[in-house]
Amino acid sequence: MTWQGKLTDRTASIFRGNQMRLRLVNIKKAKISTAAFIKAFCHHKLTELDATAADPDLPMPNILHGLCSNNWLQQNLQCLVLDSTSIRQDSRLLFGQLTGLRVLSVFSVCFHNEDLANVSHLPKLESLDISNTLVTDISALLTCKDRLKSLKMHYMKCLTMTTPQILEVIKELRCLFHLDISNHRQLQSDLAFHLLQQKDILPNIVSLDISGGSCITDGAVELFVRQRPAMQFVGLLATDAGYSNFFTTQQGLRVAGGASVAQISEALSQYRDRSCFLKEALFRLFAETFSMQATMPAILKLVAVGMRNHPLDLPVQFTASACALNLTHQGLARGMPVRLLSEVTCLLFKALKNFPHYQQLQKNCLLSLTNSRILVDVPFDRQLSREQTAQLKDELLRAVKELLAIVKQKTTENLDDVTLLFALKALWNLTDESPVACKHFMENQGLAVFIQVLETFSRSPIQSKVLGLLNNVAEVRELSSELVTKDVVKHVSVLLHSTAMEVSYFAAGVIAHLASDQRPWVSCGLQRTALLQDLYVTIQNWPSSSCKMTALVTYRSFKAFFPLLGNFSQPEVQLWALWAMYHVCSKNPSKYCKMLAEEGGLQLLCDIQEHSEADPQAQQIAASILDDFRVHFTNHQRLPLC
Repeated sequence: MTWQGKLTDRTASIFRGNQMRLRLVNIKKAKISTAAFIKAFCHHKLTELDATAADPDLPMPNILHGLCSNNWLQQNLQCLVLDSTSIRQDSRLLFGQLTGLRVLSVFSVCFHNEDLANVSHLPKLESLDISNTLVTDISALLTCKDRLKSLKMHYMKCLTMTTPQILEVIKELRCLFHLDISNHRQLQSDLAFHLLQQKDILPNIVSLDISGGSCITDGAVELFVRQRPAMQFVGLLATDAGYSNFFTTQQGLRVAGGASVAQISEALSQYRDRSCFLKEALFRLFAETFSMQATMPAILKLVAVGMRNHPLDLPVQFTASACALNLTHQGLARGMPVRLLSEVTCLLFKALKNFPHYQQLQKNCLLSLTNSRILVDVPFDRQLSREQTAQLKDELLRAVKELLAIVKQKTTENLDDVTLLFALKALWNLTDESPVACKHFMENQGLAVFIQVLETFSRSPIQSKVLGLLNNVAEVRELSSELVTKDVVKHVSVLLHSTAMEVSYFAAGVIAHLASDQRPWVSCGLQRTALLQDLYVTIQNWPSSSCKMTALVTYRSFKAFFPLLGNFSQPEVQLWALWAMYHVCSKNPSKYCKMLAEEGGLQLLCDIQEHSEADPQAQQIAASILDDFRVHFTNHQRLPLC
């Protein structure tokens, strides 16, 4: 309930009675009042409570007061996390009554020396986090030196003790298994540097975090770890250490650092709640993933966790959005779980909303959202109100105009850059199954601009995007006749023979859609029959329909193909539609075989297979699609065929 934002004063009332027996309660960032907290939770026999960043209406003194009102909780509550909770001035913190506490965390809380002295007397305390508090002197920890096993004191900006004084206290804490003295790089703390020089300190240490410390070297860390062979973790992010072979060959030692993807991954996991280190790790990750070729869902998941934990931190969101783009670019998204991509997409939308005026972040998010896998396969909230839909039409017209202006300018300047490519791709996506956008394109002299593009640039990525958009326009029957011009026919007939498979494929699609209607050709004097013959011969020379294309071809629907499938008088047109459908069905049967059944395309394929005058190759491809359909649904679920 807390995770989904559903825990409120009203919904918390379901926990008031005795019908449930709660042991662990997490009200992190919950909008809940003191009265609701006490009535809903303080009568249960809790062993753990996480109230991180609780609502200001539930300050820390009130939480403690509610817990201490239950004698059982005083003696048996074992774990209490109060990070970033609020405290009113002159409030007393009643930690001393919670005698059963073993774990206490007060990260980023107004926690003073007297509070530390109070806590140090807790008879069972083993783990304490006083990071980023107002403590100036940690000498009170000597009171619990024989039982304290874990101490976190990250970013202790208010400490007035000298480094030797701090080390004298730490030397006495001989039961420590875990010590965190990591720091913000800006503070230039030398505590970790001097700690590493000590030989008679922390004999039982297993985990040491010194990220952000100054003057840390590989040699000093290696010597320290070798003297303590039981060590399992060391934090070295934002230091000069972690780069020697020792850190990759030492068995059983995890390193949170910036020297490799493995170290960065560990850092993202360890510091998911600390924005200062998270942004450092994300920056290192961005450099590592700039030319990433391997799919890494575990890394993308850690990026998503960081984005979710720090929604209003601009450096985190900016760098994370750049990492998300690198981790999902080109075909990498195809190897990512849909659920993970859905989560990342929602977080990118949230970043767009939270930082509307930061252009580079907006660019990162929008570029990620142009990924065809995300647009086609990933579920996210696409619902629009009537008002938003009306606004979108106006925005669509403006977007088409502005994108065409960009394309025209780049073409006039003969400038083939990433801006031109993405403008072409955006226009292609905007016109996909959108007759309104196609109409805007034609009304704004888009055809003349695109002819100029084809005459200026000869690279296949540009040609395929131009032809992809012309396919979208050709699918709109009332606009297709406007494409039957000398320039269009000249270019598509040449590009039909391109050595780039995707260019030839899209050129063939334009020809198939335009030639399926004979009427526009009668008055223009262009040779439709010769073009169809060329189309037929070209398709005969194509490799198998399961061949790989550089461009990922995706379709939201097969309905634009259905008029072509039923055109038995023009087997060339029919053949292209079948080849296109077989291509995507063989690549992604779980999506396209289902689409085929739901949209009623199976009967059309059966008609082709059984028609006495159908082209033999068309019958063969139709049979192959139906065979793939049978195989897929025999393995997954049963659907009627014909």
